[in-house]
Amino acid sequence: MKCPFCGTDDTQVIDSRVNDEGDSIRRRRKCGACDKRFTTYETAELHLPQVVKQNGTREEFKREKLRVSFTRALHKRPVPTEYVDKALDHVTQKILARGEREVHARDLGEMVMHELKMMDKVAYIRFASVYRSFSDVDDFNDVIRDLDKQAVSAKRRSTDT
Repeated sequence: MKCPFCGTDDTQVIDSRVNDEGDSIRRRRKCGACDKRFTTYETAELHLPQVVKQNGTREEFKREKLRVSFTRALHKRPVPTEYVDKALDHVTQKILARGEREVHARDLGEMVMHELKMMDKVAYIRFASVYRSFSDVDDFNDVIRDLDKQAVSAKRRSTDT
């Protein structure tokens, strides 16, 4: 690390501490040439993939855009903000785990639907109706029937054990 005062490469770390959130390290350094002290911060740099939209255009992954999707679906639903934050973390981790440079918007939508399905069924149906462009009441009925089937099979599994 170069000294910001004199530009020499001869600096040493005299103290390192992890910040309260645990996501960065603060280092106090001392220049061997001019004896001045300075602080550096070390954080992980994550490169999230580009989002490929349905029309083929690409844009940067924006966590805030996902938050808006969750917020709209969960409008006036009794779901704590912490749950939304955890769901956003899950989606982000899934994207990072893929290790790909691009992710299709459709895949992102499916991940959001999966999280909403576990969080709140009404929000899931709201999101699905827009995301899958429901055209009539039958589309809603199909999704509700699927949810009912899943609930029945989950109930059976819990009583079998």
